[in-house]
Amino acid sequence: MRDIIQDAILESIRVKEELLKKNLPQIIEITEKIISAIRKGGKLIVFGNGGSASDAQHIAAELVGRFKKERPAYPAIALTVNTSIITALSNDYSYDIIFARQIEALASKSDVALGISTSGKAKNVALGLKQAKKMGLSTILLTGCDGGDAANHADISLIVPSNVTARIQESHILIGHIICELIEGSNVR
Repeated sequence: MRDIIQDAILESIRVKEELLKKNLPQIIEITEKIISAIRKGGKLIVFGNGGSASDAQHIAAELVGRFKKERPAYPAIALTVNTSIITALSNDYSYDIIFARQIEALASKSDVALGISTSGKAKNVALGLKQAKKMGLSTILLTGCDGGDAANHADISLIVPSNVTARIQESHILIGHIICELIEGSNVR
């Protein structure tokens, strides 16, 4: 048991060291895009499936509420929280379009769309990013593995250097926290 725990922690550290070496400029670029959008009256729209849905909700909550300090609320929404919309769209159309359809309804050109998919293979995340790009939004993907098809639809694809879902998810929430801290530090509002 001790070896399994130690191996998991060491693997997580290795992935984060690689993330620091390879992806620091992308984290900065992503943060700058979101800050710019908020300054222009836009919002962050975040979405993903499963654990990535939870990460999307977590990031939106940190921005609307607070991360580390008291400040005005920042506009952010997670497209995974309205079960009536998700189930209606899935039933009436297809699960593949649940994010694209919500972006069509809720997004404006001044917004940033942030899709999260550990593999980049989630068709609904790819279609959400594709719809956002079609509408002129800045598009960002947090992913892992090789980026999958979703990477083809994002202006910025931050690919965590791992093929292990747990390590990718850990890195996504770390990136989300860093972005929230940097946005708060920018005094965007």
